[in-house]
Amino acid sequence: MDDTPIGRAAQQAVEAMNRAGEGLPRPARTRVMVVANQKGGVGKTTTTVNLAASLALHGARVLVVDLDPQGNASTALGVDHHAEVPSIYDVLVESKPLSEVVQPVRDVEGLFCAPATIDLAGAEIELVSLVARESRLQRALEAYDQPLDYILIDCPPSLGLLTVNALVAGAEVLIPIQCEYYALEGLGQLLRNVELVKGHLNPRLHVSTIILTMYDGRTRLASQVAEEVRGHFGKEVLRTNIPRSVRISEAPSYGQTVLTYDPGSSGSLSYLEAAREIALRDPHVQQAQQAQQAQQAQQIQQAQQAQEVQQAQQVQQAQQVHQAQQHSGMAEGTQ
Repeated sequence: MDDTPIGRAAQQAVEAMNRAGEGLPRPARTRVMVVANQKGGVGKTTTTVNLAASLALHGARVLVVDLDPQGNASTALGVDHHAEVPSIYDVLVESKPLSEVVQPVRDVEGLFCAPATIDLAGAEIELVSLVARESRLQRALEAYDQPLDYILIDCPPSLGLLTVNALVAGAEVLIPIQCEYYALEGLGQLLRNVELVKGHLNPRLHVSTIILTMYDGRTRLASQVAEEVRGHFGKEVLRTNIPRSVRISEAPSYGQTVLTYDPGSSGSLSYLEAAREIALRDPHVQQAQQAQQAQQAQQIQQAQQAQEVQQAQQVQQAQQVHQAQQHSGMAEGTQ
């Protein structure tokens, strides 16, 4: 391999695309994940689009629902979202079918996006007077008839009706936490809202995943925040940290995810690994893995038992041969 920066980058890009092409076990049913944190600037949108692209590159069919009026997820995926484009606003307020809004994402096969337009900024007010205002997104997703493995919902940095719609529609909450001093500030209110929605509107809802973003391993602060978050949330926190990366920041300006913008970058590799962790956390996948591991352990045990029986038979045969030789020698001596 060419041991230069360009050579190393090329090698990393090849490894990244090979890793993406390996494929991952697909969930038994569609996993709806709500990416939420009312604190702004923690990497919600960046995490949503890059995890979605990573899962799609691993062979899954993924839909990104952009619920943020800023429409940054739509921009990052290169999807049109100007005022005349049918958007998630039309689905929530005008009851338009989701299938008339969803657009395929170029460059990433199996990835789709329901874009957000500026109209969504007024949806919070307009939803107040509508019937079943908290469950309009849930009904739209249930009526969507295209097969999907994952739905990732990018929430606005607030805890209003848009975020409540997402929490009612989803089963899992994914919380990005920035590795900075105020990382856990306001997180308590989000967790309380999750519990409220779970108690009154969506009993399936739970915090399944926490991902640490903007991690800078050179600073003691990042390590302290990571240690504190892992100590507080335990196994919900992914092992993979998303590093602070210029490539991750640059990619949206080209209408791309970091996976297609720079496949060999540290950010791209981190999101691929995070997506792998998330895919393997599916309870059905874990059950299948446990069953496979149990079967393998049983096969190994059977092979060991067969080997022990064979060794015992060989020892017995050797003893019989030895005894026969002794008897033969004794007979010759008596003659």
